[in-house]
Amino acid sequence: MDGLLIDSEPLWLQTETAVMARLGANWTEQDQAQLLGGSLERTVGYLLGKATRPASRDVVAEWLMSGIAERVRRDGVPVQPGARELLASVKAAGLPNALVTSSERAFMEAVLASTGMRFDVLVCADDVTATKPDPEPYRLAAKLVGLQPAGCFALEDSPNGVASAEAAGCQVIAVPSLVPIAPSPSRMVVRSLLDLQADAQGVSVRKAG
Repeated sequence: MDGLLIDSEPLWLQTETAVMARLGANWTEQDQAQLLGGSLERTVGYLLGKATRPASRDVVAEWLMSGIAERVRRDGVPVQPGARELLASVKAAGLPNALVTSSERAFMEAVLASTGMRFDVLVCADDVTATKPDPEPYRLAAKLVGLQPAGCFALEDSPNGVASAEAAGCQVIAVPSLVPIAPSPSRMVVRSLLDLQADAQGVSVRKAG
């Protein structure tokens, strides 16, 4: 979701910067890049590792999630180029589809309410015991749409997400956002969702012309 379907990273940067100010430390884009595709638990731990003022993990998590959800509700969130079109073509082709995110349910629901995007299956951090890069989220999503992971295309923008999908056995298409992702025999890399199309056979790269 974050970075692939929506351009939420500027909102996260604002939110994390505000939380770190409360914790008495600075926050940079380099710090943000360290957390790309990670869980709330990992983010909270990283922030507390830089903090100079004490706060509990639960309090910091609440500051983060209430802050980001409020920004989405107040300002909306930009949808990445090609996201709506690709999702529409997936649905038109009759392909089962799932949103697999490391975000908490409250933030996921705020984003879906803001963008109007809909999926057959939703898998978020609250639904699994281990988030990306663990394969559990993608294995659960495949199970819920009634397919083996090998029969699923996983679109990802982060190294953590790619690792999760590949470990689950999915066919991976990477669309890098903040951090580069190299091509490999097990994955395809494209510049944008605009480069992709869907039909009854799955997701593929658009042909030139």
